[in-house]
Amino acid sequence: MTTTHPARHSTPAERAAHGKAARSQVPRSGHARFVPGEERPDPLGVLERQSATRVPELVPIRYGRMLESPFRFYRGAAGIMAADLGRAPHTGLTAQLCGDAHLLNFRLLASPERRLVFDINDFDETLPGPFEWDVKRLAASFAIAGRANGFSGRQRDAVVQEAVRAYRERMQRFSTMRTLDIWYARDEAEDLAHVVAERSVRHRTDRALAKARTRDHLQAFAKLTHLVGGERRIAPDPPLITPLGDLLPGAERAHLERNLRLLIERYAESLSSERRHLLGRFRVVDMAHKVVGVGSVGTRCWIFLLLGRDDGDPLFLQAKEAGESVLAPYTGPGGYDNQGRRVVAGQRLMQAAGDIFLGWERVTGTDDRQRDFYIRQLHDWKGIAQPDTMTWDMMRIFARLCGACLARAHARSGDAIAIAAYLGTGDAFDKALAEFAEAYADQNQRDYDTFAEAARTGRITAATA
Repeated sequence: MTTTHPARHSTPAERAAHGKAARSQVPRSGHARFVPGEERPDPLGVLERQSATRVPELVPIRYGRMLESPFRFYRGAAGIMAADLGRAPHTGLTAQLCGDAHLLNFRLLASPERRLVFDINDFDETLPGPFEWDVKRLAASFAIAGRANGFSGRQRDAVVQEAVRAYRERMQRFSTMRTLDIWYARDEAEDLAHVVAERSVRHRTDRALAKARTRDHLQAFAKLTHLVGGERRIAPDPPLITPLGDLLPGAERAHLERNLRLLIERYAESLSSERRHLLGRFRVVDMAHKVVGVGSVGTRCWIFLLLGRDDGDPLFLQAKEAGESVLAPYTGPGGYDNQGRRVVAGQRLMQAAGDIFLGWERVTGTDDRQRDFYIRQLHDWKGIAQPDTMTWDMMRIFARLCGACLARAHARSGDAIAIAAYLGTGDAFDKALAEFAEAYADQNQRDYDTFAEAARTGRITAATA
C-alpha cells in the first residue's frame, strides 16, 4: 500500500495543503462508488481460509452465528470487506485503524479511574491504514442494521450521514486543538445526556448506563462460577464454556495447564510495574475455554479465575488468540513480532482509557505450536448497544456517538489537520458514504445469500450452540 505523509513537524498550513491534495488522488465524491471487480475473491474462500487456522469443532458455531442474519454475517466478514477496500484507491491519509469498526464495536467501558466512558472495544484487526476504511465499515454497518429494522432508504441515508457528519465535524474541531488536548479527550458517559433530547431515548440511555455499571467482575463471578467441594470454580456451559478439567485427558490437561499458568505469569512482564505488582496479589484457581463473539468464534480463547484475599475477591482475565490482521495483506504486517502485542499497541493508541490489565504473551499449545495472545479483563463495566430494538431516532443518535468517537480515536494517531482539510466543511463526503453504505449493504446481502446457499448444500457446516 502506497501512503504519503507530510514532513514531520510541518506547519498547520502545510498539513492542510497535504490533506486537500489527497482529493486529487481520491475525490470525496469518489467514495460513493462500490463495484466489485472481476478479481474479487470468493467470499466463502476468504472465510474458509480463516477457518483453517481455528479450532475445527468450533467453526460450525461461527458459521451458525453468521447465518442468523445479514448483520451477523457482516460482523464476521471483516476479512471480506478488507479485501474489497484494500484493492480500491485510497486517500493515503493514515491513522491507527480499528480494522473492524462496525457499530457493535462501540460501547460503554470502564476507565482506570472507575468512570464510565464510550469507546471502541475490539481491536483484533488493528493496524495503521487509510482513515476512510474504518469510516466505511462503520457506515455500512448502519445501513445493514437499518435494513434489518425496516427503515426506509431515506431513513438509512439519514442515519449514515449522521455518523459521517459527526466524524467530519469532530475531526474539524480536533484540527484546531493542541496535541495534548487531543490526547486527553475522551467521551464520558455523563456527557451522553447532552446529545439525547427525546425523553424516551434519554430514559433508555439512563437505563443502559446503570446496567453497564453492574456488568463487572463481581457479576461475572456470580454468573460464571460455582462451588465444587467448597472451592470456587468456573461453571461449565459446553460448548461455550468448557473448564480445562473437562476438556482433555490427564497428561495433556496437565501439560496445557502448565503452559496456561506460564502464560499468565509471563504476560505480567508486558504490564507497567505497578500493575504487575497488583496482578501479583491474585492467584489463578481455575481456567476454561470460552467461545466469544461472531467473527472470533473458533479462535482460541481462555478465561482465568483469579482470587485475591479470599473467595469474595475475584478477578476474571480473558486470553484471546491474536492472528494476523485482515488488513495486513493490504497495509503490511505492522512491524510486530507478536500479534498480541500488535493488538495491545493499537488499542492503547486508539482508546482514551484502557484496561489496566491489558497485555500480551505467547504460549505453546498441546500441538506444540506457538500462538500469540492478548489478555484483558473479562467484564469491567461493559454496556453494548441493541440495534435491533432501536427506533430511527435512537439509531441516529447512536450513529452520531459512534462517528464522533471514531474521529477521536483516529485523531490520536493520524493527522487531524490533514484529514479535516480533506473532508472539508461541506457534506460531499457524508453523501458519498451514504451511497457507498447502501451499495455495500447490497454486496453484503449477496455474500450472505451465497453463504446461506453453501450451508443449505453442505459446502459449509453451520450449527448453533
